[in-house]
Amino acid sequence: MPQLSPITLTDAKGTSHVFKPREISSGVATLIESGGVPIADRRITMSMTRNNNGRNKPVYKFAFPVVDNAVVNGVTRPTVLRTHYAEVSFNFDSTSTAEERDNMLVLVKHALDGNENGLVVGHVINLEGLY
Repeated sequence: MPQLSPITLTDAKGTSHVFKPREISSGVATLIESGGVPIADRRITMSMTRNNNGRNKPVYKFAFPVVDNAVVNGVTRPTVLRTHYAEVSFNFDSTSTAEERDNMLVLVKHALDGNENGLVVGHVINLEGLY
């Protein structure tokens, strides 16, 4: 079982973002990249559920707020303008092999890589419909 530890992710501009462990509560692990004030924290959660049929479901959720300073009556305070969310979930049969799960992870990673898949760029980045 892996221990919750910091992870570093690189964004499209090449900037590194370090997400540090915050807590594990009710089976959900939370990692945070601090934005200086709690409402600006970027958050990644990881969880694992298993159903009665033996299926395993790892789930990753991302919540990235966009924060700006608002001045009201001369007082400056951070305000969330909007929050971007993403969720990635897998669902594996209890008889799946490590190789099958690894192949699925790699295929999903490549499917979502805009540098490899122009369809993803049009759909996710440019918000274009599919036809």
